[in-house]
Amino acid sequence: MPELSHHLAALVEHYGVPALFLSVTLEALGAPLPGESAIIVAAGAAAEGKLDIRAVVVAAFLAAILGDNIGYLIGRRFGRSAIVRVGSRFGVTDAAMTRAEGIVHRYGPYMVVVARFVVVLRQLNGLVAGTTGMPWPRFLLANVAGAALWVGLWATLAYRFGRKLDVVPWLWHHLNLVAMVATPLLIFAMVVLHFRHRPPATSGHG
Repeated sequence: MPELSHHLAALVEHYGVPALFLSVTLEALGAPLPGESAIIVAAGAAAEGKLDIRAVVVAAFLAAILGDNIGYLIGRRFGRSAIVRVGSRFGVTDAAMTRAEGIVHRYGPYMVVVARFVVVLRQLNGLVAGTTGMPWPRFLLANVAGAALWVGLWATLAYRFGRKLDVVPWLWHHLNLVAMVATPLLIFAMVVLHFRHRPPATSGHG
């Protein structure tokens, strides 16, 4: 696990839920922080009785929504050029914004949900939704759904297996592997729901 994650683990273990809330909020704003690792550490600590799992889940959920909504407002208010100019020092490059905006234009609010499980997209999620002018109610609904699924997945895994000392480090080192499994399933579920709720096509009579 990278040095930053070790440092984050120490902060979460020492300061508890407030450190988790700050980490997830800043990551959702585009900062290069390991929000998933923070959730895993906190939920693992809850499994050991050091933290309250309910506080962990609520804090991570609210932080994810708050960070993305602040990002949305920044993107909507200041636009793409200002974000790239300021964010380039933190890895928010013009190329990354272009790719993310292309995905938003193609998939709309579905991207907001799935982006939670994809590195880089997760950090740019709110910013790009704002710069592309996605309606805020639509963004908020997708953002809440994505945050619930994202926090629910990592918190459940870490809390359920956190008493086994080797499981939490395994999750740290295999975040991408777990996300690679979860993301296609999530996309498939959304596609099924989308077509189930589409109104039936009406055939015209000549």
